[in-house]
Amino acid sequence: MNGNGIHDFIEKGPTNSISDVPGVKIGHCSIKKDKIRTGVTAIMPAEGNVFKEKLISSAHVINGFGKSAGLIQIQELGTLETPILLTNTLSVGAGLTALTRYMLDKNEDIGVSTGTVNPVVCECNDGKINQIRSQVVNEEHFLEAIQNASESFKQGDVGAGTGMICYGLKGGIGSASRKVLIDDKKYNLGVLVLTNFGSMDDLVYYGKPVGRIISPLLANQNSIDKGSIIVILATDIPVDSMQLRRVLKRTQSGIARTGGYTGNGSGEIAVGFTTSNRVSHYPTSALIERKILHEDYMDIVFLATVQTTEEAILNSLIHSDPAIGLDGNKVHSLKEFAELLR
Repeated sequence: MNGNGIHDFIEKGPTNSISDVPGVKIGHCSIKKDKIRTGVTAIMPAEGNVFKEKLISSAHVINGFGKSAGLIQIQELGTLETPILLTNTLSVGAGLTALTRYMLDKNEDIGVSTGTVNPVVCECNDGKINQIRSQVVNEEHFLEAIQNASESFKQGDVGAGTGMICYGLKGGIGSASRKVLIDDKKYNLGVLVLTNFGSMDDLVYYGKPVGRIISPLLANQNSIDKGSIIVILATDIPVDSMQLRRVLKRTQSGIARTGGYTGNGSGEIAVGFTTSNRVSHYPTSALIERKILHEDYMDIVFLATVQTTEEAILNSLIHSDPAIGLDGNKVHSLKEFAELLR
């Protein structure tokens, strides 16, 4: 596609996941034992040393009921210099320590001949399924997720998504991607989500209000949106930080397509980066040149963002298996109601 025209449907990437963006890899570490159902998901954003060659990045807080770390510097400087870790709310501190030590091991200059580092850790509260006060997630779990990173990865109740609930059903990790055609060249845009939000009555599956159909069938569904969602967006489209923030704002439209309305207690955070236009930590000159997309061509990027966010959320539900909550009640899976999705 050329010019400003857009289509309702955009071609999916070959794996329909965030790893369709070259260089992006995802790793999980899941912890399932007795009443412990939690874990870690690591997003490795690019090949090479991302501290030495940073990525253009941005962050957008849709609703700030969250405890994520590292967003302030991303918003201020517009760069990402570490992997991104996802986990439960009470494990953010352990994630910061683990990621800091990982980066120190990879970069002997940090804190010596140059400044410190900005680790990025995001979270959702899995306390309805996981005994979150036990704080079992330690540094080794975070490092294991990083070491497990691959272009091929599982979705659903895995890694950081192990203990999450979305729309009263089992949520977790979901992903999707699109091919974006600009000036006869195909670029990639992918989204990964950690879903832990929404009330069942509001769930919409590609335009069908399935939540209202499922809700009367279950006695223990939640009715108030008190959860959270983390959206990680990756692309190889050459955009700057300001443009990325505009793109991240459109993730809310994708969330809304599935029925989310951003409740008072919902922590909804979006972090995005592009693998194009790397920024050297040690500049060779005072001025740098960048090629960025013209604003008149942003609509197709916005649409791809909405589509991938919506599909990633639904994939997190479809790929998850049922679980038992700490209250002893079953948390059902959307796959149990597959006949309603047709």
